[in-house]
Amino acid sequence: MSNVEIIERKLDTKPETAEKVVVGLSGGVDSSVAAALLHRAGYDVTGLTLWLMRGKGQCCSEGMVDAARLCEELGIHHEIVDSREVFEQSIINYLVTGYAAGYTPLPCSRCNKAVKFAPMMTYAREKLGINKIATGHYAKLNFNPESGRYELRRAVDDTKDQSYFLYEVGQEELSCCIFPLGNTTKVETRKIAAEFGLATAEKPESMDLCLVEANGSMKAFLDKYLTPVQGKIVDTQGNVLGEHDGTYHYTIGQRKGLGVAAATPLYVVALDPVKNEVVLGDRSEAHDKECTINQVNWVSLAPTDLPFHAEVQVRYRTVPAPATIIPLKGDRARIVFDEPQFSIAPGQAAVFYRDDLLLGGGLIESKQ
Repeated sequence: MSNVEIIERKLDTKPETAEKVVVGLSGGVDSSVAAALLHRAGYDVTGLTLWLMRGKGQCCSEGMVDAARLCEELGIHHEIVDSREVFEQSIINYLVTGYAAGYTPLPCSRCNKAVKFAPMMTYAREKLGINKIATGHYAKLNFNPESGRYELRRAVDDTKDQSYFLYEVGQEELSCCIFPLGNTTKVETRKIAAEFGLATAEKPESMDLCLVEANGSMKAFLDKYLTPVQGKIVDTQGNVLGEHDGTYHYTIGQRKGLGVAAATPLYVVALDPVKNEVVLGDRSEAHDKECTINQVNWVSLAPTDLPFHAEVQVRYRTVPAPATIIPLKGDRARIVFDEPQFSIAPGQAAVFYRDDLLLGGGLIESKQ
């Protein structure tokens, strides 16, 4: 049995007679395989590529060419939507404003919410008359008839799971979604692409944010919008250790590239754009037991006013840690960890899970 046949059996969804679906195509191997699998399974597939910015980048010039080539290979219709304005407003302005204010913004989850899923759903419905959308994200989705909610779960491939970046997607959008790769590993995805003979089978994987790839580094991107202002690097007692050329060049938990010499490793423990200071401390000072989050989005768990215990993930690559989530008024919540956690950064997301089930999440507002 081929890899394609094996994965076909793992698909969570089967089409009704030639059911139509719009597949978001970035030009990468993951979205290519998602489209190919659904096409093979009997869906009437339309490819949709969002034009997010000019120049290099996974989702832009090169990606659009590769996506168009894929659609030719599969014999499916391809649409390109100019999303540069919404990307500028929702992501670029969001990043620049956040870094200037001393936060470490999380663009991928915000992009999924504001640029990709909701706009894709609207375009599919209003322009194409199609009610289903699919992407190459590694995540699983099911409907729970008892709760009446669509439940988001981690993918089977722990190394590629992207559910963390999907916590902001609403129930309406999830009701339209298909994630064909949720039961697939990255290794299997590559093999499937090769079996299909897709041009993207050997395409290198994007290793960074599209904006970083397009600009060379996050520093280079931010320097296009923000003027570096020299300030002090201090320790937690206020002693001056050195100078920096912009607080937005640093992030909470950073250890390398600090520009100061010390007998023991130092980490960024706070950013103060008002005083224009970067605060360093030892590793113990980079741990916190609590944080407050805002803009909470409830996913698999219905909104609640009652405290509950779950595992909370505060960075994409961190291990979820046991904590108590205490809902507050105004879509906010306080999180109290069982044990202090390293590198809790305002602007990043705190996403709560119960085993592989994503309950909800919010943006870290403060570390206290």
